[in-house]
Amino acid sequence: MTTITPLEKLTIPLGGQVIELQQLDYDAGGMSLLRTRIREKSRFTVFEIDAQSAQLWGEALLRWAKTQTPAESAAKDPA
Repeated sequence: MTTITPLEKLTIPLGGQVIELQQLDYDAGGMSLLRTRIREKSRFTVFEIDAQSAQLWGEALLRWAKTQTPAESAAKDPA
């Protein structure tokens, strides 16, 4: 049996993708995993990563976001 704990749910404005982050804990023990589910219309992409990989990925996302100027972000936002 696996315990799944919802963490975040994001809807991306430009493409309409829904991204869900969930924590997976197995009853047998071991490390927790981060499950990422990306829904694009009727297609799903699901993958699970360990905490160290999640940290590296998150840091890479933050590095990229910091290189974007507010004007670029506003121009890309359809709202």
